[in-house]
Amino acid sequence: MADLRGRERAYYVTRMFSRIAQHYDLLNTVMTAGRHHAWRRMAAETAVDPASGTALDVAAGTCDFALDLARRPSVSHVVALDRAGEMLSVGRSKADRRGLSQALTLVVGDAHDLPFSDDRFMCVTVGFGVRNYADVGGAMREMVRVVAPGGKVVVLEIVRTRGWLGWGRLFRFYFRRVTPWLGALIARDREAYTYLPESVAAFYSAGQLASIMEDAGLQRVETRSLALGTVAIISGEKGP
Repeated sequence: MADLRGRERAYYVTRMFSRIAQHYDLLNTVMTAGRHHAWRRMAAETAVDPASGTALDVAAGTCDFALDLARRPSVSHVVALDRAGEMLSVGRSKADRRGLSQALTLVVGDAHDLPFSDDRFMCVTVGFGVRNYADVGGAMREMVRVVAPGGKVVVLEIVRTRGWLGWGRLFRFYFRRVTPWLGALIARDREAYTYLPESVAAFYSAGQLASIMEDAGLQRVETRSLALGTVAIISGEKGP
């Protein structure tokens, strides 16, 4: 029964992101006042330092994170994986416009069952995708499996917070009340942008997510809080 619910959730989320693919980037920029670009750059810098080689971006969506990685001199190639082919198609168009198409390989696949060999990648990243996983621990173990010893797994995510001087309450109000309205106005899909704040409310705190990453086998797990604690970059290193 649990597997059935997981498959149903995966199907629902994939269809939802396929519907909003053409509006996803614009809404991200509106909802974060453009800060999501800076957050991805910070996460990419964390992922590649000091390694070099091929990177994997999981739940790549429209490939913003993958393209940030591709621009790093130490990254020879980037594999971008997502279940929603429509999102990857938007990413492909961006890569073409920026002259980075040769640096990117797009793969339609499942984060819970990565189609790659063990120890293959210098780093593995995921931006704003972990909270959509049916089995966060299982997906994290897959990412640890495919990263090379000494490589990093880096997660950039909106996390649950109790608030700081009322900020957490204000953020939840904005996310729950304003986000669906923006989704209806810009993407004409209120349902999708009602799901997104609900997924955050049901998700983990930064500390809980860091513990899951440690349980998956990562060492030296570190957390960097952004946006007054509502966003976090959490990184860990695979041991020898």
